[in-house]
Amino acid sequence: MQASAALAPFPSLPSSAGGDARADAWQLLDDPAEWAVFGRQVDAATGRWESHVAVEGMHCAGCAFTVEAALAQVPGVVEVQVNAASRRARVVWSAAATRPSRWFEASARVGYPLLPAGSRSARETRTRELRMALWRWLVAGFCMMQVMMYAYPAYVARPGDMTADAAQLLRWASWVLSLPVVLFSCGPFFRSAWRDLRIGRIGMDLPVTFGVVITFVVSTAATFDPTGPLGHEVYFDSLTMFVFFLLTGRWLEARLRDRTAGALEALMHRLPDGVERLGADGEWTRVAVRRLSAGDVVRVRPGEAFPADGTVIDGDTTADEALLTGESRPVPRPCGDRVLAGSHNLSAVVQVRIASVGEGTRFAQIVRLMENAALDKPRLARLADRIARPFLIAVLACAFGAGALWWSVDPGKALMVAVAVLIVTCPCALSLATPAAMLASAGALARGGVLTSNLQALEALAGVDTVVFDKTGTLTGDTPRLERVYCRQGLRPGDALEIGAALGTLSLHPAARALVNAWQAQFRAPPAWSATQLRETVGQGVAALLQRRDAVDDHDARPVRLGSASFCEVPPLEVDAAQIHLSDADGWIASFVLAEELRPDATQAVAALQAQGLSVRLLSGDRENAARAIGAQAGIAAVQGDCAPEDKLEVLWQLQAAGREVAMVGDGLNDGPSLARANASFAFGHAVPLSRARSDFVVLGDALQAIPAAVAQARRTLRVVRQNLFWAAAYNAVCVPLAVVGWLPPWLAGLGMAASSLLVVLNAARLAAPAKVAKAAVA
Repeated sequence: MQASAALAPFPSLPSSAGGDARADAWQLLDDPAEWAVFGRQVDAATGRWESHVAVEGMHCAGCAFTVEAALAQVPGVVEVQVNAASRRARVVWSAAATRPSRWFEASARVGYPLLPAGSRSARETRTRELRMALWRWLVAGFCMMQVMMYAYPAYVARPGDMTADAAQLLRWASWVLSLPVVLFSCGPFFRSAWRDLRIGRIGMDLPVTFGVVITFVVSTAATFDPTGPLGHEVYFDSLTMFVFFLLTGRWLEARLRDRTAGALEALMHRLPDGVERLGADGEWTRVAVRRLSAGDVVRVRPGEAFPADGTVIDGDTTADEALLTGESRPVPRPCGDRVLAGSHNLSAVVQVRIASVGEGTRFAQIVRLMENAALDKPRLARLADRIARPFLIAVLACAFGAGALWWSVDPGKALMVAVAVLIVTCPCALSLATPAAMLASAGALARGGVLTSNLQALEALAGVDTVVFDKTGTLTGDTPRLERVYCRQGLRPGDALEIGAALGTLSLHPAARALVNAWQAQFRAPPAWSATQLRETVGQGVAALLQRRDAVDDHDARPVRLGSASFCEVPPLEVDAAQIHLSDADGWIASFVLAEELRPDATQAVAALQAQGLSVRLLSGDRENAARAIGAQAGIAAVQGDCAPEDKLEVLWQLQAAGREVAMVGDGLNDGPSLARANASFAFGHAVPLSRARSDFVVLGDALQAIPAAVAQARRTLRVVRQNLFWAAAYNAVCVPLAVVGWLPPWLAGLGMAASSLLVVLNAARLAAPAKVAKAAVA
């Protein structure tokens, strides 16, 4: 299982835990049996593993750069991706060259301890960090109010109203009250800056730290020596206000980030820690979920999540599958029905026989998509990250230049100007502008039943002007209905259906599944034929050797084909309907006419897309007349039938060559090349194994309205990203000159910096609400 699976509790260590305690905890992860808890093997031949971890103490792009650089230097680490917004990292490493404890230690050495993603300890650490951040904010707020109370008389007093001793006493009181702010509330800034200096990097907390230290030193010097060279003014009020405003922004950012990522984490952490398993002695024993295997029988109580995919063998219940299938209402799951890992049992105690665990479950495939999305860095985010580091160097140079310019006038004023420049230009807002918006949007789409596997695709989807639909399993239902059977003389329709169902079990294509469903509905028993030497031609059909299960001689096997007329080398039926054919060495065996029905919201979804200004087209492998009939029902004028997968790909090439930005919507089976080629792509339908989908978005439910809603959400996302980037640039363009000429005091610079970052995150948080398609589009 992956990071999201139920984990054995990883030792919960506070930040102050000693190196030996951490090292002992890391050594536990060197046991190969633990690797599957927070990762998966990606290449058995080379022993490569992909692990997902949470990163402590990270809040900006500079932190992500530091962690990436530290892990990349560990021998055996092949690839590293770190996302500052989600505070997660993906590490691809070779078991032959390294162990998890080595790269855990490498990250901890630069000040960013790691924890297995999804573990209880990671959640406890995040909660503890939020609680400590709240305490730091409260201390800074209390001290700021007291310091402002002591500073107020100096601002309003006229000459002679206050004695020198009284003024000095107020300064001493302010100095004492500033100590907790500097020594406790500013701790995270100092630690982060020290980490960066120790490894020779410039991080975003370095300007903040310089500003706090310079302000405190200048004010302390003025308190102890009012006539000294650094001036006679104190700035304890500016210092405490700045720290309070900055901590306010940081704390709210952390809360909003947790809320924004809530949909992702709610999905990733749905498996229970343990479940009751039936033992060989007939007794129920509670075991860890990762100890389950196919064939085990487990007991799931109401309110618990199903630990793996399986079949209900005792009891009837209802299940909440909203985050897995997009079905918002409870789904009946009587005895004999299949249940999914991660869905919740709602009604009654049931016994479930496990069918698949770990990577084989639909839950694990969904989680892998969500983890990749949480780690992906969109193009605009990478651009902002590249700009942030040179910008920090320019900030330090600008602050030094401003201080030098003012030094000859007033050394104390010069230092305060430099502090204001350092504070006001910190590029936190620039770094947060894109990832905060993208993650908020991915969370909103996940709640609406659309998984985002590639954050960059949100930007591409916002720019599409053409949407291309596949027909079968996309515009129409997942599985068509068998309507009529034509067969060769001497063969009964039921016998032809049995042969077709035997071959259909080998394929996930909706037409093949239609034959399987028709057989099971009529006979409720597996076909008496077995198939070997399977060969499936994508988009065409299935070929295999078929013989009866009770045959004693393998020489009785005969080659049989199931698929399109051209694949089976038979003439098509002269009917305007979907059809599938069966043939053997003697020629035609049977033809099956299938009835396809539009999804209930297909017409509304197409109208909504057209109302958004998009051109809609239909490409289908079915006959031209059948495709045009479905297109007419859906309101699509541009229809092309008889398309092989290569033909669909060629159409996409032509559209893109003409300057069109194309989104492809398919069922993920024979549309793989087209989904990969499109600018943005949707895999639609329950039958598609998510691990095989080459799409940017996966629609979990049956609602085609998710497509126009996703387009609207993507457009909103790009607007918000542009607003955030514009605000971050405009804020610096206006405030830097004001700080350089001395018109922006440090406290106001701190307020501006905190407000800038907070505004970016709040603006991104608006995307957490799913987009609504315009009423005119769905009327």
